[in-house]
Amino acid sequence: MSKVKTALEIALEKAGHISPYTPEERERVKDEERLLSVLREFYQGKIDSGGLWERLRGSKPPVLREAQLNLINTLGIGISNEDFLARKKAILAIESLKEKRNTAMIEADLNAFESLLKDYQGVREKAVEDLRRQLEMHPQLRMRPVKTPDGKTVMQMTVSVDEAVKARLNEFLAEQEEYFAGECAAVIADLKEQIQ
Repeated sequence: MSKVKTALEIALEKAGHISPYTPEERERVKDEERLLSVLREFYQGKIDSGGLWERLRGSKPPVLREAQLNLINTLGIGISNEDFLARKKAILAIESLKEKRNTAMIEADLNAFESLLKDYQGVREKAVEDLRRQLEMHPQLRMRPVKTPDGKTVMQMTVSVDEAVKARLNEFLAEQEEYFAGECAAVIADLKEQIQ
């Protein structure tokens, strides 16, 4: 007498013969792997925005959108000018590959982000310069009360100008960085909305 199979046993047998991905899913995974490979080359400096444009030419709209979002996700307050400009060119180059383009709005957001970066760098440089000047003109700002072995309290220079600048700068920049990071996050959110 033959054994009657349960629905689970039948499903498991069929699952062994069925591919875990549909053809569309396999194509999507293949596109994602190709995109990540191209972006890796871009981030490593092996190709520039022109090379990225060439390698992504003919890609499907979701792949182009994903490439732009990946580039946008690497933007932040600490990005160097060179890296930002390379990503800006790449985002705009990819936008030129799309049938439906939103270049003007994307470029406006990228320019706003660039302006914020320049403002932040300017604030940072001015703060360093001002603090250094203050500490050099007023060495007492670097003095701290210190107990001597005999129990007396004396004022003593405790840090160099560079160390004092760094300590005070960290306090000031923490506030500034929070402000600029918030502003940059708002521009990035708007930029992501512009990517179609």
